[in-house]
Amino acid sequence: MNKSEDDNLLITRNNLLNEINNVSYEEFNYIPEVNSWSIAQVCQHLALTEETFAKAIAYGLKKPNVCSEPKKIDFILDRSNKLEAPEVVKPQLDSSETFQIVDQLNHSRNLLNSVLNTVEDTSMLVDKSLKHPVFGDLPLYQWIEILYLHEQRHIEQIEEIKSHYSV
Repeated sequence: MNKSEDDNLLITRNNLLNEINNVSYEEFNYIPEVNSWSIAQVCQHLALTEETFAKAIAYGLKKPNVCSEPKKIDFILDRSNKLEAPEVVKPQLDSSETFQIVDQLNHSRNLLNSVLNTVEDTSMLVDKSLKHPVFGDLPLYQWIEILYLHEQRHIEQIEEIKSHYSV
């Protein structure tokens, strides 16, 4: 992983933690409308996604080199593009304390870092690909990019949720 990707992961995670810092239990678990998620659920989704991606990247690193072309992935930032979360990364809780979710986020980040720390030659992240459920075959380095872009997308969602209860 290059320094820029590492910085983007760190900056985005710090932004997320700043967004949920000092949010009351009620605000953290507030669901603004039917069929939407609370901040707690959004954060659990992010932790589940990161854990799933870490496992996928670890799997992809063990596969023979199959290089695929990079895809345009930044459209994930456009929240008008509605995406249905796969079942495996849908939040499982109804309510939670902030510290419990922060623990899940820390666990998922530690798992990702432990996988990425096994990469001795970063060209493996370019030379190896894995099928992503939304984007199809992607080089492994783009899986990392999607993580921080995805988190940025949901930070916007959290800001929107917060605006509902601050009115």
